[in-house]
Amino acid sequence: MSFSRASGILLHPTSLPSQFGIGDLGKSAYEFVDFLERSGQKLWQILPLGPTGYEHSPYIMNFSTFAGNPLLISLEELVQEGLLSQEGLTSLPESASQNPQRVNFDAVIPYKMKILRLAFERFQQTSNQQPNPEFEQFCQEMSAWLDDYVLFMALLEAHGGKAWSEWESALARREPSALQAATEKFQEEIFYHKFLQFIFFQQWSKLRTYANDKNIQIVGDISIYVCHNSADVWATPDIFQLDPQTLAPAYIAGVPPDYFSATGQLWGNPVYDWDKLQQTNFAWWIERFRATLQYVDIVRIDHFRGFEAYWRVPAGEETAINGEWIKAPGVEFFETLGETLGSLPVMAEDLGIITPEVEELRDRFDFPGMRILQFAFSGDSENPYLPHHYVKNCVVYPGTHDNDTAIGWWQQATPQEKQMVAKYLGYASPEEIQEINWLFIRTALASVADLAIIPLQDILGLDGSGRMNDPSVNAGNWRWRYNSSQQLTPELSQRLLEMTQLYSR
Repeated sequence: MSFSRASGILLHPTSLPSQFGIGDLGKSAYEFVDFLERSGQKLWQILPLGPTGYEHSPYIMNFSTFAGNPLLISLEELVQEGLLSQEGLTSLPESASQNPQRVNFDAVIPYKMKILRLAFERFQQTSNQQPNPEFEQFCQEMSAWLDDYVLFMALLEAHGGKAWSEWESALARREPSALQAATEKFQEEIFYHKFLQFIFFQQWSKLRTYANDKNIQIVGDISIYVCHNSADVWATPDIFQLDPQTLAPAYIAGVPPDYFSATGQLWGNPVYDWDKLQQTNFAWWIERFRATLQYVDIVRIDHFRGFEAYWRVPAGEETAINGEWIKAPGVEFFETLGETLGSLPVMAEDLGIITPEVEELRDRFDFPGMRILQFAFSGDSENPYLPHHYVKNCVVYPGTHDNDTAIGWWQQATPQEKQMVAKYLGYASPEEIQEINWLFIRTALASVADLAIIPLQDILGLDGSGRMNDPSVNAGNWRWRYNSSQQLTPELSQRLLEMTQLYSR
């Protein structure tokens, strides 16, 4: 579907400021929504909200595509709900936080999970005295994914984080008697993880309602792939291409060599068995979309081209070079999805190696694709990322979470790229350009694209130190955050508002 002309800001909740070492769904999130409203913005784009594992990537290492990340739970909100005492709520020690602009996950996780365990114990005490009807209703409504997820998490902890395919065979292969025995053995841990999900979705629903009431829509993100060591693959192994003997991935997802890497990207995720999915009328995928649309307004599909054809690399390869393209039933899937869910508020991440077949799939369902200004200034006037090539039904970004900030990009740009920017945007020379971030923001907002989304880092004028993710580097990503809501100044808000109004967004 196409969208009305609007603009918004890209910011993952982990990047919000807080005294607890990581952004959460508390006070700063509401202050950010207020900033969006004051600035005339109508969209807040986030990254996937699931619980993350190794290196904390919300795209590659989620323990569930349905669950929420407990690290995003606001401890201050738990105080207000009577599940924590204000006296017992201490900030993350400065010695553990190291750099306030970076999430120190090694310090944050044990610190915050310890406090969440205290909140659970109080919740458990009150529940034993009087059942919580909202909690019971949540568990019932979410049971399709929640029951598998909480048992998976309990078993994952019991096995010291070892991948489920390495558990004893009866549990790995989900023999009913083994699952029943584990459910009885780990009752308290199962209850604990249900509590975390209940609180997460309760807080997220409240925040989303607050945003929607201010005419701000949430743009959520569906990562096409899921982690092998996840409740999703453990619960539904038949829809993935796994080795029948070891239950490990037989093939790994990724992309061939591209803009970001000369050897391609090898993501480590198992690929789907689309034949099996098609036999079920894509039931798992439809439930995934249905669940996502319960907590966001618009879905951005990451790696959209994988629905037309996907890059499959044999397990054991060290790079993504020796892979092959395999066709996927994208048309049949999106037709079935539309018939089941109705109008699809979808944006397609169509970056990378895009063929006419991928464009045809995108356009057949009227999904807006993406345009990135940082890609626009290499080559000549035929570069498709230059604004004079845009169609209305697209989304323009100065850069995404995978790109450097506009200032960081400018500092690394070649002389030819800088000259092209100057020439295209009406400057005599690159030296005349003083604020490349605001020049890119203006160019995006002024374009014909129906939607324009700006990373907060570019509004704040940050250099490469504010980059969220570098796909060519495995370690150290997904950690950036800003220091204080006071950085969202009235001057910034007014500047963005005037520009947004000027270009009818």
